[in-house]
This record gives sequence, C-alpha cells and structure tokens, in this order.
Amino acid sequence: MTGTVGPGLVGEVIVRVRGGAEAFLAYAVEAGERLERGTVVVVVEYQPPRTVYVAAAYG
Repeated sequence: MTGTVGPGLVGEVIVRVRGGAEAFLAYAVEAGERLERGTVVVVVEYQPPRTVYVAAAYG
C-alpha cells in the first residue's frame, strides 16, 4: 500500500506486472476495513482499467 485505504478513502497500491510495476487505485474488499500505508496486501478483484480490491496478506 502506498496510500491508506478505509471508509471514505481511496488508496493506491503498486502491483508488479509484466516485468515492471504499475499503480492502481485500491479499495478494501471488506466494507469498513482500514489498511494503512505499508501494509502488504493481496489483490482479490480487478476492475479495468486501474482499480483493485485488496485484503491484508497477513492477519
């Protein structure tokens, strides 16, 4: 996470793809969840062109 995700907040994640890295807008997959900057996340869903839904990878 390069930007915090939470209620009323749209975050940002950097995803490694095709040998490089790209930035995507990120929303929490669980309503009301807050994911702080620096949290390692898993992309659960992708919506073109640049939006992902994420969950914390650990815990």
